[in-house]
Amino acid sequence: MKLLIADDDPQMVRALRITLAAHGYEVITAADGAAAITTAAQTHPDIILLDLGMPKMNGIEVIQALRGWTSAPIIVVSGRTGSADKVDALDAGADDFVTKPFQVDELLARLRALARRTAPAAGESTVSFGDVVVDLSAKAVTRAGARVHLTPTEWRMLEHLCRHPGALVTRQDLLKEIWGSEQVSDSGYLRLYMSQLRKKLELSPAAPVHLLTESGMGYRLVL
Repeated sequence: MKLLIADDDPQMVRALRITLAAHGYEVITAADGAAAITTAAQTHPDIILLDLGMPKMNGIEVIQALRGWTSAPIIVVSGRTGSADKVDALDAGADDFVTKPFQVDELLARLRALARRTAPAAGESTVSFGDVVVDLSAKAVTRAGARVHLTPTEWRMLEHLCRHPGALVTRQDLLKEIWGSEQVSDSGYLRLYMSQLRKKLELSPAAPVHLLTESGMGYRLVL
């Protein structure tokens, strides 16, 4: 499970990285609020640990920005003990609040609880939007019950979006996923494949409601 730690305390980050990595988590870090948003968009973490008092953007602003495109669980880890801070964080979209200093066992328990809450049910491997059903295991797509043929590239693009529903998927992510390199030049290929997907899967391809373009950034699948 991929974990993003956003905190400007290098000692805290180092201790958490060592401890959580030892428990099987893949840990990535960010040292300020702006970096937290950028890193989350690039790496799509499963859970986010976020300090409230960071430079450039405070924790509340980061939560609000993240909630604009991701539903990944957010645990606020903060030295602030006031109830107002906790309420503000939860109202902004945080899922849990841990006050520093804390016991590692408590944090691990909360991480496990959030992972259970957000994990798909055993055997669940389908994503549905509109009259479309995408079976990720069978690599099959149906629309209104009829099989839809996708090219291999169209499938890889759709599959990647389906594995991150609601999240912004950047052009760089898609280029790396489809062609295996972030260095591949996008000469309109992504727009072409997205246009084809919309023709096959959207009720009105010219006015899509599920396969959306985020101008200058990438694409988003809205269920």
